[in-house]
Amino acid sequence: MIPFLDLKAINSQYKNELLKACERVIDSGWYIHGSECEAFEDEFAKFCGSKFCIGVANGLDALNLIFRAYKELGVMSENDEVIVPANTYIASILAISMNNLKPVLVEPNLNSYLLDADKIEEKITPKTKAILPVHLYGQTCEMDKILGIAKKYNLKVVEDSAQSHGAYFGEKRSGNLGDASGFSFYPGKNLGALGDGGAVTTNDESLANTIRALANYGSHKKYENLYQGINSRLDEIQAAMLRVKLRYLDAEISARREVADFYLNNIKNENLILPFEFGTNAKEIKSHVWHIFAVRAKNRDELQKYLAKHEIQTLIHYPIPPHKQMAYKEWNNQSYPISEQIHAEILSLPMSGVLEKEQIQKVVEVLNSWGK
Repeated sequence: MIPFLDLKAINSQYKNELLKACERVIDSGWYIHGSECEAFEDEFAKFCGSKFCIGVANGLDALNLIFRAYKELGVMSENDEVIVPANTYIASILAISMNNLKPVLVEPNLNSYLLDADKIEEKITPKTKAILPVHLYGQTCEMDKILGIAKKYNLKVVEDSAQSHGAYFGEKRSGNLGDASGFSFYPGKNLGALGDGGAVTTNDESLANTIRALANYGSHKKYENLYQGINSRLDEIQAAMLRVKLRYLDAEISARREVADFYLNNIKNENLILPFEFGTNAKEIKSHVWHIFAVRAKNRDELQKYLAKHEIQTLIHYPIPPHKQMAYKEWNNQSYPISEQIHAEILSLPMSGVLEKEQIQKVVEVLNSWGK
């Protein structure tokens, strides 16, 4: 079986360094809010190009804390609206609604699967306070257009960078494109921990300080609580693991690009729609980091069965759009035809930097033989 994602093989590349990092934490005797987390925050902020980074427990907490901090700072109030793509993973929307803000769904572009910037303005009302562009599958949204709209209407831009570690828009990386950004370090991410983890990046010192306090029981000083906060911390062990893997992230991205390029250049089946990749900028910096390589097919379920028969594992990101989930049953009768089409047709192929050439070739050969 060709695995969709072989985490054991990915982490085995760094096993000795990961073990040493783990031993370093164990020997330190300090396991929460210590030097490893502080060092990772500094290193990841530099990687993204942002001034501040706050390690938190997971990607959902990262987004949740951004919106909560904006409420504490008086930038947003209950029932304010946040524009979000209709085809995102539900976590993006949960972070909005759990703060008693209103998610306003906007259709994606059918080619890129990203928030359609040309459809944003028609959804803006006096209650709109932010745009949440989701850099889905590893490619950044059209941030020049989005930032232009945000400036015009005085809106905050909160990036959902859970799938776009290291991705560029122009000469800036994801995490340094808007007012704040939420990252996930779930093990399957391009930069994945060996457990759960997340982070917020921002250039806004006041926002950073507020998030840091909120994530620590609302405390800015031990036993003094400014806010009714939560407990959301990036553990020392996970920070140490991430410090090791961060050093190799650009190499991992390059390896994924080689796989993606092979797919794009060699899959020749008119029954499949290949992913769209934005062009490069003047310095030839490719934007896409290929967290997911998703094709579309009218008979997606049959294609998935066909690949499984040939021992190729695939996943669906995602089978049910948010507005059809029972968690948001009040939206179930709404229609977002582009999102619904994407969710019905999308299929994610094996993608990682440890795929062997023979495995990639087999995926292409089987895809090219489908329906013929």
